[in-house]
Amino acid sequence: MQIHPLITDTETLAALCERLAKHEFVCVDTEFMRENTYYPLLCLVQVGNEEEAAAIDPLADGIDLTPLLDLLCENDEVLKIFHAGGQDVEIVYNLTGKTPYPIFDTQIAMMAISQSEQIGYANLVESWLNKTIDKGARFTDWSRRPLTERQIEYAIGDVTYLATIFPRMLKKLIKTNRGHWLNAEMDKLADPSNYANDLDLAWRRIRAPGRNPAVLGRLKALAAWRESEAQDKDIPRGRIIRDETMADIASHPPKQQADLAKVRGLSNAWKENDIGKRLMRVIKNAEPLPAEELPAKAKRGAPLGKEGALVADLLKLLLKIRAREIDVASRLLTKSDELEALAAGIRKLPILEGWRFEIFGKDALDLVEGKLAFAVEKGRLKMTHIDDVKAEAAGSEVEDGTEADAKSAAEETVEQAGAESQD
Repeated sequence: MQIHPLITDTETLAALCERLAKHEFVCVDTEFMRENTYYPLLCLVQVGNEEEAAAIDPLADGIDLTPLLDLLCENDEVLKIFHAGGQDVEIVYNLTGKTPYPIFDTQIAMMAISQSEQIGYANLVESWLNKTIDKGARFTDWSRRPLTERQIEYAIGDVTYLATIFPRMLKKLIKTNRGHWLNAEMDKLADPSNYANDLDLAWRRIRAPGRNPAVLGRLKALAAWRESEAQDKDIPRGRIIRDETMADIASHPPKQQADLAKVRGLSNAWKENDIGKRLMRVIKNAEPLPAEELPAKAKRGAPLGKEGALVADLLKLLLKIRAREIDVASRLLTKSDELEALAAGIRKLPILEGWRFEIFGKDALDLVEGKLAFAVEKGRLKMTHIDDVKAEAAGSEVEDGTEADAKSAAEETVEQAGAESQD
């Protein structure tokens, strides 16, 4: 594989992207900083396939990333390969308003061919290539220039190893016929709505203090205001005001700006500065949250009752057994809340549809309906269908009866032979 020098100009980048566009896939990774900014600061982009790889410096003077962004978002002939690519996709969305497509995430794919829920990149490389990654450059300041050779080498490795692993992983998915299991997960990763920053929904990320419409209305207004302030200043939202402080203000709103000095988490300056004035204006103008936006009532106690909770526990046990049997991450099959819904009698669920029904949902439904039992065989817990147990027992009885009949017939033959000998 050819490793190119760090790309710092548009012409070289365009030539690289033109070559990459002729192949079936391109591996992508990014290095960024977000500790001091609202939006992640893109510091480096790494791309590559089985033939070549390069790191691109988006902070280089005069460089235009359009050829790269077009390859990622406009060319649907090339599959884009990521590992744990959510933040990488978010960065592309922030730059373009679009997401890379089509997309393949090796961390998600590992759930279909192993019991790994969220395997890290270093562990992925070690398990597939038996190589250890030097993590020394992982937490360096990627925004500082010039970048060191060690930093670039570390960064390039994130796509060169991936370019070797992906074809092997694809072969295993094809061999096991599990590739279609991942379609919905990959589509979810590439869904632009996951990365859109809707100010009116920002409050849902904060732990809601009850269901009081007036309180939640203030929280909604405050959360949207905080996002706008953070965006304008390009600083993390927590630097404006922390979640717990905002929730406290929503629950116990100050009557005048001077009272802000008494709020835990705010400095004394808020009682007279401009941002304090804006905060008080938001509180004053906040409207109660409409009934249709109120969060669902929290369930008290065991929502399924004692028996239902036991059934849900059995379903979770069944999930562990099935995941182990077929070597798949249980989270890819279903989640706890879905099993609880099944135990409560709900039947319109993802696990009762498509491949999930065939792989797990059918047995889960049989367990709820009393058609499935647990058994221990050679020290391992397994699931057994009641009909199979009955059939096996019936067969055993028939076999025992046949042996008895055969023994009786043999004894009768011996007796007859003895009688004929006496005659």
